[in-house]
Amino acid sequence: MSGPVDHSEPPEPDEPTRWLDDKEQLSWRAFLRASYLLMEALDRDLAEFGLRMSEWEILVLLSEAPQQRQRMSVLADMVVQSRSRLTHAAKRLESVGVVQRNPVRGDGRGVELALTAEGAELVTRIAPRHVQGVRRRLVDLMSAQEMEMLGAVMRRVILVNRTSPAQGQDAFE
Repeated sequence: MSGPVDHSEPPEPDEPTRWLDDKEQLSWRAFLRASYLLMEALDRDLAEFGLRMSEWEILVLLSEAPQQRQRMSVLADMVVQSRSRLTHAAKRLESVGVVQRNPVRGDGRGVELALTAEGAELVTRIAPRHVQGVRRRLVDLMSAQEMEMLGAVMRRVILVNRTSPAQGQDAFE
């Protein structure tokens, strides 16, 4: 919201100390709309394979993990999902045979998620098309310098907003 600020009295605890100016407001709204539209478009691309972006991200991270497996708690931090939301996604992915949940050896409470052979084949089959969509819908719309700037800004956003040091950590590697 933009509007005048009355400096004669301190702002209420929930009042912003500075309103967004017109340019900031336009940029903020552009970010919001573009983020939603991009995720919806990428979801549509994956729908053909019965997946959503949140599930695709899980499969990709598992495909990149040592032995294609990862503790659920670590995976939840990486994808920035609650553990219950990740558990729900894992159950759905397990029901279609692309992942398997297993107890962590030597840890009675730990659970790991492992990519199945079917899951690895699915990632291999989808990856080229997904990357093509990401390029067409985002990467190729920017210069290399703009892409680097986007990454730098988003890493600052991650640092300011994460609730644990592990959240979004793979964006820094």
